[in-house]
Amino acid sequence: MSGHRIERINEDIKRELSAIFREIKDPRVTENFVSIVRVEGTNDLSYCNVYVSAIGGLDKTKISVEGLKSASGYIKRELGHRLDLRHIPELFFYATDSIEYGANISKILNDLNGD
Repeated sequence: MSGHRIERINEDIKRELSAIFREIKDPRVTENFVSIVRVEGTNDLSYCNVYVSAIGGLDKTKISVEGLKSASGYIKRELGHRLDLRHIPELFFYATDSIEYGANISKILNDLNGD
């Protein structure tokens, strides 16, 4: 499959997962502001790695990932309804601390500009 097509499908999956995450009622997901950092699908779209981050740090992100893993059946079904794909990939969720890291870098830059 073409690299551009995979990138486009990854962006579609990311957009739809963001909408689906807002519908999940699991408190592990709703209490922590979960954001999708990156989506990486394999060339045959059989697997898809979803990297998520939460504002509360890596510990809260790991809790949210557990909630997402338990809701993966619902998430995959909803993704199938929303996207016109022949095969919906198996989703794997991973915790990252990207939001916290970015906020720390921003704080450091602001402190440098303030002096």
